[in-house]
Order: sequence, then C-alpha cells, then structure tokens
Amino acid sequence: MTPQSDVALAPFCTMNVGGPARWFADAHAESDVVAALDWAHRHGIAVHVLGGGSNIVVSDAGYDALVLRVSILGMESADVGGSRVYTVGAGEPWEPFVAHTVGEDCAGLECLSGIPGLVGGTPIQNVGAYGQDVSGTIQRVHAIDRATALPLSFSAAECGFGYRTSRFRQADVGRYVVTRVDFALTPHGPATIVYGDVVTLFESATGMPTLQQVRAATLEIRRRKGMVIEAGSPANRSCGSFFVNPVVSRAQLDQVQAAAGASTVPHFEVDDRSVKIPGAWLIERAGFPKGLRRGPVGISPLQAQAIVNLGGAQASDVVALACEVKRAVWRRFGVSMVPEPIFVGFARSPDLEFLVRHLRVGDDQGEGR
Repeated sequence: MTPQSDVALAPFCTMNVGGPARWFADAHAESDVVAALDWAHRHGIAVHVLGGGSNIVVSDAGYDALVLRVSILGMESADVGGSRVYTVGAGEPWEPFVAHTVGEDCAGLECLSGIPGLVGGTPIQNVGAYGQDVSGTIQRVHAIDRATALPLSFSAAECGFGYRTSRFRQADVGRYVVTRVDFALTPHGPATIVYGDVVTLFESATGMPTLQQVRAATLEIRRRKGMVIEAGSPANRSCGSFFVNPVVSRAQLDQVQAAAGASTVPHFEVDDRSVKIPGAWLIERAGFPKGLRRGPVGISPLQAQAIVNLGGAQASDVVALACEVKRAVWRRFGVSMVPEPIFVGFARSPDLEFLVRHLRVGDDQGEGR
C-alpha cells in the first residue's frame, strides 16, 4: 500500500473546515487496514482513523499523520433465536442501513434515522437520539488492534458503553480500528416512543405507530432542526449537535431553574439522582439564539445546538465560537458543556483545552476571556 500525500480533509468532513492530511489511504478490507498500519509503523508515522467525518473538526494546519478512511462495505443478516443479527461493514453509511432494517420491520434503530456518518463510528461514541442508543442493539464490535495488527472482537458488555461514549473513546482511545459491527434487532418488535418530540407527534394516533411511521416522524423532527444532511439545508456544514446534552444532578437542575427565572426547565429523567437538560435550551438562554452569526460561522437557524460553517470558515473560527458558547452557559447556569466532535491536528492551546475540559464547581476557567 502506498498512501497519497497532502490530501485535503475538509471535503471528507461535514463541517468542511481544516487543512490537508500529510498522508491518506482508503481501506476496503481488513487486510488494507493491516497494510496501512504496517506502512505507518515502518515510516514512523502516526495514524488517524476517519469515518464519515460527521463528528470531527480538523485543524487549519491539517494533520501530520496517515489518515486512514475505513471504507469496508457489506451487510449480512441471520435470524438467531428471537433476533435478527446484522453484521455490517464499518464503511457502510449509517442512514441507508437504518432504512434497510426498518424496511425489514426490525425494531431497535428506527429513532436513529437521519444521523450522518458511517456504521463504524456508532459504537465509538454510542450514537443515540430520541430514546435509543446503539448500545441497546450492538451485539459485538469487530476491530483490528493497532498494537498487534491482529483482529479481535468485543461483546457489548466489553465495550464499556456510557452516555455518548465507550471504551473506544475513553480508556482505549486510538487503540482499535473498528471494521464491522453486529446489531441484534427485534423482528416485528414495537417502535420506541419515549422522547418528548416523538411522543407529541403520536399523542392523537389510534393504535400503535409502526416502525415506518416512527422513522418518518424522526426524520421530520431532525429536518426541522437542521439535523439531516440534504440538498438545500442551511445547516449542512456542521457536526450536528456540537455539544453533548448535559446530565446534571437534581440539585443542579434547581440551580439552573433559579438562574433562568423559569417556572420549569425542560429535562428528561436519567435515573433517580440525575436528569438530562437539552443543550439547545441552555445555549439560547445564555445569549446564543438560532441564526446568530460570528463572521463565517454561526449558530444554525434551525437548532441552537449546531455550529455551522456559513462559508469560508476556518477551524479556528469554529473553536472560538464554541468556546464563547461554553463560557456563556457556564457563567449563566454553572453547567459545563462538553463537545461531541473530536479535534484533530490541533496544537495545544488555552482555548482548545478549555473547550474539551469538563468544568466543575469552583473552577474559574469560565471566567477567562
């Protein structure tokens, strides 16, 4: 394998910012992954694995590494016990896969319709939306160990799934290259209708909504929020939700309510001690309404959670606005917003360190410039 040199990364990323990769290669099979890792090892070059580019911000300087795009395709299914198990290549686009499972009347992913990216990226951050997480259906994750170049697999229990995270993003970040994922879905199972927006759409429905109906409703909700990448959307050049919806204690919820001066703060029960607050609600009330502009970047006109490239933006513009948002929410509510995308190729800087850090009570980092 001979990688290409100086390949622009912005076209491979939905935010459409960032400089070139020093080296770039496509992997269409596990053997390609092994060959690329061997090439990088022999040349003393770092490796970064790129999926669909929907959850990444690349620095303006680019990345002095081998960027390996996993393009392994293929999908097989088999009925095992009461489940239908789909084994899917990491390079398969996520949305068509979800559409296929719903078309086969298999429940478990219908609320994850319209999410950009590739299958291989979903277990890394435990992708979820509208009451479902992929951890609820993932049976196994197949990968190549970068240290040994050997294939191995992890059961769901071994993946260390948490809210928008996993072992692949925490303890073992950068160690494995995901090549395939097994999902166990429920044939003819009921649709998941637990999230507020979805529940509201079906309040007057008679009978149990079908998987197709819930999928259509999910797509419509995401379109209204600019979270579906399609022609004509003003929010296409973004990472989707830029921040994770924060999970706070019930005492913190009371503090947010007092700071907001609101009779109620929208929230969703996580357990008996904590709740999740919509990040968009916090962002707007911290002074960043939908449609706000900061030169070539801004807040999406459809969803306050999305930072969008309005045309000609640089990665530094994205980071600056994200820091501004995080600082404002912290000062107003004492809630630390944590970004969803990863940041690649950036040199250490106070702004970036502030942005990715989880702030805690008594932390003065929100009081900087």
